[in-house]
Amino acid sequence: MRHDLDHHEGQRVSRRRLIAGVGSIGLAGLLAACGRDSGTVTTSTGQTVSPQATASTSADLAALFGAANTCTLTASTTQGPYYFDADKIRNDIREDRAGTRLRVAIRVQDSEQCGPLANAVVEIWHCDAAGLYSGAEAQSSGASGGGAAPGGNPPGGASGGTPPTGTPPGGGAAPGGGGAGSAADLTPTDDKRYLRGAQVTNADGIVEFTTIWPGWYRGRTTHIHAMVHLGDDRVLTTQMMFDEALNTRVYADAPYAAHTGRDTFNDNDNIFAESMLMKVVEDGDGYLSVINFSVDADRDGT
Repeated sequence: MRHDLDHHEGQRVSRRRLIAGVGSIGLAGLLAACGRDSGTVTTSTGQTVSPQATASTSADLAALFGAANTCTLTASTTQGPYYFDADKIRNDIREDRAGTRLRVAIRVQDSEQCGPLANAVVEIWHCDAAGLYSGAEAQSSGASGGGAAPGGNPPGGASGGTPPTGTPPGGGAAPGGGGAGSAADLTPTDDKRYLRGAQVTNADGIVEFTTIWPGWYRGRTTHIHAMVHLGDDRVLTTQMMFDEALNTRVYADAPYAAHTGRDTFNDNDNIFAESMLMKVVEDGDGYLSVINFSVDADRDGT
């Protein structure tokens, strides 16, 4: 079930101000209000946040989530060189990017209790159909940081290209946990923010984004980056991937077909794992993909 966005959707609200600024309403009150089908919530700082995934959405997706994966602790991966807080609390992250519509539904669970985690902030970011990242168009196009061909440097030094200047092998992970290694967040080099956004999980631990099917760039298979925050802690940094038969189908059509020469697939990507595959079904003129993230909420390693 898809919910239309109102005119407040997409205004700049950082995830940090969202958590710190709800004031007397509290995150629980914010999420309860967000669960209604109409209206918006205004925080104590005057920021307006639009509704996100609702209980009815959770019911519609229950069967798909059940088939997606289990409560086994989700593997952490590199955050790559193109992460930054985009200051965008929103459901629809497409902006002006053309591509096949994709709904991404994520359920965040506690890996020990196997129950939903409400009030978690989930961020996702990925490249467009041509392999470009907003906020880093020059770097991801190869215009700087290693001279890769158009389509982008592979983040994190994956096979097939030269990592951007200053990026350690493996790409690093978010400071504060959620992955191996360490890397500073990107300082954006342009003012674009397409295909980036964050949502707060509802009582069922669910967030939902509307985006496009991600493109590809040299040295990496098709993927979407994700990060989960509990309070001020980054408890998971991971990636989501797709069955190659679906990638082939999507990439046969515009605008993807204009971007040729793909060199890395799931079977030769150095990050891919079967557990990162999303459960995907057709959804009108696009697709719906779901995945469970099981996080170590108490940070005890289990």
